[in-house]
Amino acid sequence: MLVAARKGSPLVVGIGKDEYFLASDATPIVEFTSRVVYPDDEEIVVLERGREIRIKTISNVEKTPEIKKLELTLNQLEKGGYPHFMLKEIFEQPVALANSMKGRVHVNPEKITLAGFQENRDKFLAAGRIIITACGTSWHAGLIGMYAIEEFARIPVEVEYSSEFRYRKPVVAPGDIVIAISQSGETADTLAAIEMAKAAGAFIFGICNVVGASIPRCAHGGCYTHVGPEIGVASTKAFTAQVTVLIMLALSIGREKGTLSAEKYARIIRELQDVPEKMSGILAKNDMISRFAKTFTYAHNFIYLGRGYNFPIALEGALKLKEISYIHAEGYPAAEMKHGPIALISNEMPVVVIAPQSGTYEKVVSNIQEIKARKGRIISVVTEGDTCPIMS
Repeated sequence: MLVAARKGSPLVVGIGKDEYFLASDATPIVEFTSRVVYPDDEEIVVLERGREIRIKTISNVEKTPEIKKLELTLNQLEKGGYPHFMLKEIFEQPVALANSMKGRVHVNPEKITLAGFQENRDKFLAAGRIIITACGTSWHAGLIGMYAIEEFARIPVEVEYSSEFRYRKPVVAPGDIVIAISQSGETADTLAAIEMAKAAGAFIFGICNVVGASIPRCAHGGCYTHVGPEIGVASTKAFTAQVTVLIMLALSIGREKGTLSAEKYARIIRELQDVPEKMSGILAKNDMISRFAKTFTYAHNFIYLGRGYNFPIALEGALKLKEISYIHAEGYPAAEMKHGPIALISNEMPVVVIAPQSGTYEKVVSNIQEIKARKGRIISVVTEGDTCPIMS
């Protein structure tokens, strides 16, 4: 007999032929079976040779196991010729985003069909406030979601670190919508945060990649990102898919509320459709980018700057540099650079500036001029065709 209990951490049970498997997720199990059971928190699994799986609650109440079929395949867990999983997952992004939008983003006519929203349409249209809770990279995706929902749907949004949200006494009321974002769907802090919000009467909407994980089971509704397994520790395709789903959600709410014009709605949908192809164009420059990166291996500190939607991207860029290269990096709103961080600028401090030709372009150019005046090294991410000499 083998007994397993779940408390806080994830647990999955694989059901094979005359054998069982226990793991924290399905990745190591898929080689042996595609049939799994996901116990809930405070449930006990009893496995005996020659007997069916049994599940009991901590109160000794017997439960019927719900067996699910994995969508994961063994091929998805191989490196496919890439030197490591993270590079593979970076290059998977065009296909991953296309899969995330498949059946949801339509052209001729332009329309978003998001089942998670349609099934809970009235909740979103009646919401007086939306709270997004997440950790790490998912929190950065949530910031972009906040910008999009407030712009398109005109609903106030707060973005909370799950680890802080769960330990303070937030004001959550019935009628509030809490959007929980997690690649794995098993992030302990985020699970605890949504349980607390659920107890306060909030409507829980999950955005997750792993089908059958704890967050989608705990939520009242939600959307899967459908990008396949992410093995690399530093999230890439999961982040871009989370942003894509949040944009689709914001467009859906805004169109239904009438706060988003038909013209803008259609234009953004067409642009969403173009993203995978544009992303492939960037990835085709991988060798050039790799050579360029060697120029800055001397640096021990980086600053990332962006405005508006690009501020969370700056935060995410700095996080990725820290995770992958162990180089200290910080992300800031570009306008805040002069309120302290500018004192750090020197010819030993590369500054990554995200500067597409959007509404704040002239302001960002001004920030770059301030950096150059202090001998800072500029790495600018700009709109294709931008020949402004100050950018490099």
